[in-house]
Amino acid sequence: RRLSAWFGGDFHPRPAAMSLVLDGERVTGQDIRTQNVTACVAIANIVKSSLGPVGLDKMLVDDIGDVIITNDGATILKQLEVEHPAAKVLVELADLQDQEVGDGTTSVVILAAELLKRANELVRNKIHPTSIMAGYRLASREAIKYIKEHLAIKNEGLDRDLLLAAARTSMSSKIIGADAPFFAALCVEAVTSVKMETSSGKTKYPIGAINILKTHGRSTRESTLVHGFALDCTRASQAMPTRVAGAKIALLDFNLQKHRMALGVQVLVKNPAELESIRQREIDITKEKIEKILAAGANVILTTKGIDDTCMKYLVEAGVIGVRRCTKADLRRLAQATGGTLLPNLADLDGEESFNAEYLGEAEEVCEERVGDGELIFVKGTSTARATSVVLRGPNEFMLDEVDRSLHDALCVVKRCLESKTLVAGGGAVEAGLSVYLDSFATTLGTREQLAIKEFSEALLVIPKTLAVNAAQDATDLVAKLCAKHHRAQTVEGYAEDRFAGLDLIAGKVIDNKAAGVLEPALSKVKSLRFATEAAITILRIDDMIKINEKQPDPRMQGRHP
Repeated sequence: RRLSAWFGGDFHPRPAAMSLVLDGERVTGQDIRTQNVTACVAIANIVKSSLGPVGLDKMLVDDIGDVIITNDGATILKQLEVEHPAAKVLVELADLQDQEVGDGTTSVVILAAELLKRANELVRNKIHPTSIMAGYRLASREAIKYIKEHLAIKNEGLDRDLLLAAARTSMSSKIIGADAPFFAALCVEAVTSVKMETSSGKTKYPIGAINILKTHGRSTRESTLVHGFALDCTRASQAMPTRVAGAKIALLDFNLQKHRMALGVQVLVKNPAELESIRQREIDITKEKIEKILAAGANVILTTKGIDDTCMKYLVEAGVIGVRRCTKADLRRLAQATGGTLLPNLADLDGEESFNAEYLGEAEEVCEERVGDGELIFVKGTSTARATSVVLRGPNEFMLDEVDRSLHDALCVVKRCLESKTLVAGGGAVEAGLSVYLDSFATTLGTREQLAIKEFSEALLVIPKTLAVNAAQDATDLVAKLCAKHHRAQTVEGYAEDRFAGLDLIAGKVIDNKAAGVLEPALSKVKSLRFATEAAITILRIDDMIKINEKQPDPRMQGRHP
């Protein structure tokens, strides 16, 4: 020990991996940090090539042979069975971004991995992790403040053109990028049609009120928007009417079938003639339920369970539309839209069975229409909340699933733009502007955090660099030109419009992305920065991992009963 200290060599008094008194293994210090960073960079490398308008798709095949083809970061990472604990943080990060914003899942993972990689280099250069974490937090706060004050584009008037531009930008990297103008208009119309006011006076645009149905056949451009709620079900009987106006809808979560005794129930009969009366009573129990529902004024009955032939006969005679095997999620959403109640049974507080008219949902019309190879039930003119459905068309299941995911991202982007009323320029404009700003901001600090903030500013450039590499452009040249424009915007008077400069990846040059209509919701960038910083700090805090071995059964106890 004295010799190693004398000659300035590194001396490790304990090995990196050692056995504990417990039956397990402990990895500590720089080794565990390097392991965590390597795992996170490996996860980011999987999704890196799918970033941007010319990003590539991934084909994921599971253990039973099901195939998913997508370039959505959250979907890719969700399908991977990641076992490394630090890498799982990035998978959860992508999922969180997907829930909170709906878009930007790939970029948040790439940014978090880059922040970690650069932090690990600083730790190797003897900068304490606490200083790096403090620098990252400060950089994140300053970056978000700068976005809100200088890079945000206000959309107080809810300009339709800006909403269309944001939707097109979201779709540009997806499979429907070629048809972006068509789908952007469809998204904006769908989201604006479900506008509602909350009790506190805020305007909300619930994406849950937009039902997306997928039907095989025709091209994706023949997808349609239906003002009303669509169910992927059909009438229980062809003898039922195809259209009911002034619909009163009963929403049920129980069987409309001949009543059967529960398992284990025995009925002892001495007189065989009574058997027929028992069978008749079983039929009458369900008949009475239906009569109670019809007496309340119901002319449409939707149930999550089955409707048998006997019950169908009563519904046909009453001229009622009966629909069976609806999904519970669809009926819950329909209950919100029509003001009805989804009932698990007809029991009331007195122990009897009853059905009140207040349980019925109301709509102007319920009809069955043919779409593609099958029929769909449409509920139009719902009473309490506005509901909209999008019927997607496409050649196969893979295409329809990916169009559904792409459309969901675009709907979320439009919703965020409408609710937050602020947008930013896309194509690496925000990241380059923040990188230049943070680089100059770091020089104003005289502490060790300066190094962390400089690394943070460099890490931000991974987004424009990856965009350029995926587009087969010269990343070094393009990013240098982009940073030069943003530096001029921040330091030279009269060039303020250069702050919207971003990459045109098709032509391979730097353009004004605000004028070009490449826009994103500001919330997406703010949340992305916040989440990526928090994820990087979470993993950077770890300096010890203890893994307990699985307990092996004692061979002496095998074959013995406790």
